[in-house]
Amino acid sequence: MRPTFYLTTPIYYVNDVPHIGHAYTTVAADLLARYKRMKGFDVFFLTGSDEHGQKVEKAAQTNGETPLELADRVVKRFQSLWQKLGVSNNDFIRTTQERHKLGVTKIFRQLMEQGDIYLGEYEDWYCTPCETFWTETQVAEGKCPDCNRPVEKLKEESYFFRMSAYTERLLAYIEDNPDFIQPKNRRNEIISFVKEGLRDLSVSRTSFSWGIPVPGNERHVIYVWFDALTNYLTALGYPDKEGNYGRYWPADVHLIGKDILRFHTVYWPTFLMAAGLPIPKKVFAHGWWTVEGQKMSKSLQNVVEPNMLIDKYGVDVVRYFLMREVPFGLDGDFSHSSLINRINSDLANDLGNLLSRSTAMLAKYFNGILPDAANLSDLDTALKQKTENMLSVVDNCMDELAFSKALQSIWEVISAGNKYIDETAPWAMAKDPSKKEQLGTVMYCLLESQRLIHSVLSPFMPDTSRKALGFLGWEQEPDADNLKWGLLSAGTVIEKAEALFPRIDTKE
Repeated sequence: MRPTFYLTTPIYYVNDVPHIGHAYTTVAADLLARYKRMKGFDVFFLTGSDEHGQKVEKAAQTNGETPLELADRVVKRFQSLWQKLGVSNNDFIRTTQERHKLGVTKIFRQLMEQGDIYLGEYEDWYCTPCETFWTETQVAEGKCPDCNRPVEKLKEESYFFRMSAYTERLLAYIEDNPDFIQPKNRRNEIISFVKEGLRDLSVSRTSFSWGIPVPGNERHVIYVWFDALTNYLTALGYPDKEGNYGRYWPADVHLIGKDILRFHTVYWPTFLMAAGLPIPKKVFAHGWWTVEGQKMSKSLQNVVEPNMLIDKYGVDVVRYFLMREVPFGLDGDFSHSSLINRINSDLANDLGNLLSRSTAMLAKYFNGILPDAANLSDLDTALKQKTENMLSVVDNCMDELAFSKALQSIWEVISAGNKYIDETAPWAMAKDPSKKEQLGTVMYCLLESQRLIHSVLSPFMPDTSRKALGFLGWEQEPDADNLKWGLLSAGTVIEKAEALFPRIDTKE
């Protein structure tokens, strides 16, 4: 039986317009899913939309529509963007779906019955945009510590989750599972937060009605985070133990932005502990994108719109740039000049140029028919070893979610290929008939190295890899069995490749 791998993105809030941050998380999840499938895993990749809460209710009222009409309209923006970006999710969960409501109600009812959820009264400062309550000490000058917008004092009857009862268990879990919270600096942040002692958490609202009703008391709706986090279970068919829930839970990794780390590493595991359910193996929080050095905001009108980028530069360019530019886990800055620089140097000069040079020489010296590799010289062996070594480096990087590092190691082999052409000088060998066999070996090594480069690049740049492998006469989908040296057969007809990426004139 194939090993399973379950990964998720956060579910995106339907009161947002999809921006580069959403695309970043989702592309990262997609390439991890594609890579694991290529390596033989049985992958379940989930994304979706968070559709309840006060913000959606208010926005819908302003637009003169029902909250569900708003959600139905906006969710299409996310779904069509994921399609455009080539995202290969297995499922898309919406929190307004019946399957989701069933699972949320089941857990909530269970926690009420066992006394982990109780009725009380809540009074604190509330930030509507963040849907978060803050204590007196956390609020400075009447502003939310997260978004700096005004907060309001709210007092309402509320159901509470006894989160305080799980402080020690959560700390022990984090200590015993060093990989649970990644990257490491985020782990320390959460440990110190938990060590201060957890407070009971308000898990219902009466001030608005757009949400899942509390079982047995419909004046209350279930707090949006209790509702939203449970999607990772309900999408698998929870509470039905058969089928996907039994097969894939617990999640191997939740990919999230660092702003929602606390919800995923404090609230979520304590909800699961209370419900007696397994805890996800890893939560990885990536950084934020700024734009030309400034924070992205609607008021600055600098929100980077992914559809526009794809239309202008192409889908694989956007996927490559997002994963290459910034080490996953750190903050990054988006600028058009750095994107164009990546296209011209990495994609046109390095990757594309290597393929067109190599296939053009094969057409010239061997009529486009791949010769056999005879005895390998030291230079040939060095290229072969560098290519094989890259495969295991990429494997380790993908396990660590070090996507830019994985790409860096692939680009080292691309550079080595371009250098190998200069060092072996095929044009000089071609003038000497006694070196025909040696020339054939050089051509073989050059093209076989690129078959492996484009195979391992396929999760990152699916269309480009398909096209490049087509030029190389390789018809098979890259998989665990063919990610090894020496499988390109002599006699294969190889086409002279056109430029994979045209250079962009920076003056224009």
